[in-house]
Amino acid sequence: MSAWTIARLTFREASRRKILYAAFLLGIAFLAIYGVGFFLIRQEMVREMANSMEERAPFFLNQMSNFMLLAGLYAVNFLTVMMTVLTSVDTVAGEISSGTIHTLVSKPIRRWEVLLGKWLGYSGLLTAYLVLMAGGVLLLVRSIAGYTPSGWPSGLAWMWLNAMLLLCLSLLGGTIFSTLANGVMVFGLFGIAFVGGWVEQIGSFLENQTAVNVGIISSLILPSEALWKRAAYEMQSAISGLAPGMTPFSSVSVPSPAMIVYAVIYALVILILAVRKFQRRDL
Repeated sequence: MSAWTIARLTFREASRRKILYAAFLLGIAFLAIYGVGFFLIRQEMVREMANSMEERAPFFLNQMSNFMLLAGLYAVNFLTVMMTVLTSVDTVAGEISSGTIHTLVSKPIRRWEVLLGKWLGYSGLLTAYLVLMAGGVLLLVRSIAGYTPSGWPSGLAWMWLNAMLLLCLSLLGGTIFSTLANGVMVFGLFGIAFVGGWVEQIGSFLENQTAVNVGIISSLILPSEALWKRAAYEMQSAISGLAPGMTPFSSVSVPSPAMIVYAVIYALVILILAVRKFQRRDL
């Protein structure tokens, strides 16, 4: 019960921050620009195909819709990552530095309930943000083009897990480092995973095993990019699966189920370590 109380307080506190309102307003602006851009691009393609390739026009339009959908969700995944880190990076480290954490730990509440409550609060906030952004992209593509990828539920699930993974990492860093050092650590690890993922993608396309191994190692360090690639694989069109690498968002090197299991275990272990470190930390 105490953890749920902390979760409500965390959610309420986060909702009062200007960064949250800015993120949601800019998210609405992103969806508006994305929708207008997608509509105009599709209309132009329809006009160009009106007098040629009539039989193949639906195929090319569906491919374009899938490409634009993955491009939009790629941007949403990146924005969600930024939202995750920027809202949570200060929640533990900042309260320890300012001494406000004493207000909570001095009450009859266990430390693990404090940290778990913060995780629940931010996970609810990030889930709402992801539903708004990713759901908005899916609805726009559906309403404009009548296209919806068959694997969108599992794709969004992996995107959500990616946000939870980085949230756990940010909370762990907050129990060890200062706010600035925590932000550098989380963004640094995310950058390693991001670059490593593209190295693996290009290495798979060129059949360079060394580059593929570099990407696998980076995914073991932080499997965030692997989760996005699995999400993209679930939502890519059938022809993209048969011809991987035909777009920047189709997966050439698809993370195995074992890597997904590893990512889940990774997030759980990170959260447990954060709880244990917070319990033992001298406040």
